[in-house]
Amino acid sequence: MSKHLIDPFGRTVEYIRLSVTDRCDLRCFYCLPVKYRDFSEPEEWLTFDEIVRVIRAFASLGVQRIRVTGGEPLVRKNLPALVSQLNDIPGIEDLSLSTNAVSLGKQATELKSAGIGRINVSLDSLRADRFKRITKGNLDKVMNGLMTAKQLGFDPIKINMVLMKGVNDDEVEDMIEFCIENNFTLRFIETMPMGDTGRTAASHYVNLQDVKNHIAERYELIPGVMPGGGPARYVQIAGTDLNIGFITPISQHFCETCNRVRLAADGTMYLCLGQEHKFEFRPLLRAGISDSELADAAREAIKLKPERHEFKEKPQQIVRFMSKTGG
Repeated sequence: MSKHLIDPFGRTVEYIRLSVTDRCDLRCFYCLPVKYRDFSEPEEWLTFDEIVRVIRAFASLGVQRIRVTGGEPLVRKNLPALVSQLNDIPGIEDLSLSTNAVSLGKQATELKSAGIGRINVSLDSLRADRFKRITKGNLDKVMNGLMTAKQLGFDPIKINMVLMKGVNDDEVEDMIEFCIENNFTLRFIETMPMGDTGRTAASHYVNLQDVKNHIAERYELIPGVMPGGGPARYVQIAGTDLNIGFITPISQHFCETCNRVRLAADGTMYLCLGQEHKFEFRPLLRAGISDSELADAAREAIKLKPERHEFKEKPQQIVRFMSKTGG
C-alpha cells in the first residue's frame, strides 16, 4: 500500500490546514459580517484527541505539513497543548500557525515551546484607524503580538496582506519598508468570492500582476524562494533579505500544483477552497472507527479532490464563509 496520498489528478497531498475553531475575535469586512453569530458549538468541534487521531492517520500516509488555523486559532482554549501533541506525531516535519496576532503576545512563548516554528500574521493596514475600519480590531494588540513573536525568534514571520483597491492599496510601499525593517516576509493576497462578504470585497479586487509590476518600478526584484508548502510565488528585493510572495487565486491560479486540503473545526474536510467537495470525519470518529479504517477514510477523502476551483466562472458558488472553511 502506497504511503502517499495521490489525488485523481496525480497531485501528492502532503499538507493539511487544520482549523481548530470557526470563531474569530476580529470582523474583517471581507470575511465575516459584523453581526454574524452562526458559529458551530464547541461540542461540534473535534476534540484534541479526535484531531490528533485524524492527523496521525494522514501522517501515516505521507502528510508532513500542518498549519493550525481558524477562524482565529488562538481563541481555542489550551491550544499549546494540542500543538504539543501534533508535534509528537511521527512524520510531521513542519508545524506552523496562521493568526491575526491579537492574542499572540500572551500565548507566543507557550506556542513556541510546544513546537510552532513559523507563523503567518494577517495584517491589512499599518494605520490604526484604517485597521479598525477593516477589522473592527485594535492595531496595537496585533503589533504587540508581532513584536513578541519576533523577540522570541519565530522564523520566518510572514505578513499576509489582502490587497484591496481603494481600501489599502496605497500602503504597498509602507508595508514593504515595514517588513524590511523588521525582517518579516511579506505576502500579498487577492480577494476571493467566499460567501457574501467575499463577493462584496471582490469589488475591491486588485490584480497582483499589476502590483508586482508597480513594485518593480521602484525596487530591483530578483527571484526569491521561501520554505513552506503554500502557493505563493516569491521575488526578493535586491540588497535586502525581504522576500515578497504573491498569492493569486484569481489572476494566476495554482490549482495544478495544489498539495493541500482543509480540515474544518467540526471534522469536515474540504478538498478545495473554491468547491463544495467534502468528507465528514466526525461521525466516523464518534462511531468508534479504528485507526486502520481511519487511514482508509483518509484515502477515500482524497479521491474527492477536484481538479480546480471556479472562482472566475462561478463566483456565486461558495456560500460558506472563510472562517468556516479554515484559513
